[in-house]
Parts: sequence; C-alpha cells; structure tokens
Amino acid sequence: MIPAAFDYVAPTTVEQAVRALAEGGEDAKAMAGGQSLIPVLRMRLAAPTLVVDLSRVAGLGGVRDEGDSLLIGALTTHHELQRDPLVNGHARLLRLAADTVADPQVRHRGTLGGSLAHADPAGDLPAPVLALDAVLVCTGPGGTREVPAAEFFVDHFTTALAPDELLTHVRVPKTTGWGARYEKFNRVAQAWSIVGVAAAVEVVDGVVRRARVALTNMGPTPVRARGVEEELVGRSAGAGTIAAAAERAAEGADPPVDGDADAGYRSHLARVLTRRAVTAAVGAAVEG
Repeated sequence: MIPAAFDYVAPTTVEQAVRALAEGGEDAKAMAGGQSLIPVLRMRLAAPTLVVDLSRVAGLGGVRDEGDSLLIGALTTHHELQRDPLVNGHARLLRLAADTVADPQVRHRGTLGGSLAHADPAGDLPAPVLALDAVLVCTGPGGTREVPAAEFFVDHFTTALAPDELLTHVRVPKTTGWGARYEKFNRVAQAWSIVGVAAAVEVVDGVVRRARVALTNMGPTPVRARGVEEELVGRSAGAGTIAAAAERAAEGADPPVDGDADAGYRSHLARVLTRRAVTAAVGAAVEG
C-alpha cells in the first residue's frame, strides 16, 4: 500500500528536531531507522501529517563510557550494539538481545532508540533495557529529563515521551563480569517474540549476589520478574535454586491472548525460558 500524504523534514540538530515536533503537534511522528514506522505508514495504521527524519541529527549515535555506566545514543543501530566492545564488555545482555532482532537488513537500519520509543510489547530490546535498570534521556522544548526504564513504558506502543520530546540517549549501568542471556521463543525464524526472557546475574563464590530478569510480550509493557530475582539472590547458583525461581516467572504478568498463544501457554513459556536463560547466564558468570 501507499502511505497517506505527509510533510517531511530532516533536521540536523536535536533543537531543530524538537522544534519541528512541537510545531507539528500530536500529528507529527519522529523516524529513526524507519523499520517500525514505515510498515505502519504503508498499511495506513498511522497517518501523520509530518514525519521528522532523525537520521541526520548529529550526536545521537555511538557508545560512550561514563564510569559506572554506558551512554548509548538513540540512533545506535542494532548492528552497532552487536559489534561495540563497550556494550559487549559491560552490557552484554543488550548485545545478546540485539543478536535476535529480525534479520541483518533490519539490524543495520533499526535503532535502539527507535525500538524503545515504538514500545512494541513483542520487541526484543525493551525487556533488556528494563532488566538493566537503564535510564532514558528525553529532550523537549523545556530541556532534558531522565526517565527510569520502569517508568518509560506506559502501555501498548505508549511511552512517557511527550509528543514534542525525543529520546536522545540511553544510560545503562554497567554489569561487567555478570553472566547474561536472552531467550526468545518464536514460531518462525526472524519473527517477533511470542515470549522472551532477558536475564543477567552476578555470581560470587557460587552464590547469586545480584539478578536482573525481565520478560518480553508477557503484558502491554515489558515486565520485571521480581519474584524470580528474589528467589535467586543470596542463594546457591545451582539447578534447584534456578528451577524454583523460574516457577515464579509469570507472577504479576498479564500475558496477551492472540493467534500465537493464550495466556496459559505464554505463562508456561515464561517459566521454561526463564529457567533456560538464568541457567545460561549463571554458567557464563561462573566461566567468567
């Protein structure tokens, strides 16, 4: 299909982009890599009057070491997350999730910021960002504010971003030396997750010191599996502990019912995938 007609601007600074969004009002849409927006436009599921192309905006790409955290530009592509040594060394969970996104073409064009701002509950990057306690840096006419990931995702395809705000950076606390794993179940290769599990654990002397677990497509937003974390922390990193923790994976979740799965099946997948993800993460942490 052909999209409905819209105006198009390609600013080169954050200030210009924010101003364009403000002038366009609620009928304006920001576009990063376009891998989510363009199909929606073609199917006429959205009909903005203005598209603000962010691809030429300076300063929104790359990864910077800021001591205890990494500052990742919103226009950093999935492919760049896969290849960046800082991400691989200090936020490996993000790299592992990026590995599973669609296909090489999408990974070369799609961006971290675009994925998070799109807020698809089946998207693969929101859950790892939530699990890592990331903070999202948003810029609007009134300046810059930082929003914890736990407050950024509001509902299906809805975030805390105001219509005239941009997601410019993602601040990710380092998890250096932790083991990590992203487990994803889908019916065909390169498809959206029916359920996904993002897990990162720190193991010291055979005991789980810290654990971060979040679920993909188990609700209208990514879900933090607090029960799993509580069951793991302070206990031996053995199979029995992991199995008991995984049984709590679906606590507090609100799994959707659609043509792929019902709520019961998704809850079962969450438990199975959590056990796999935590087992693999613990193994990676122990191996160093």
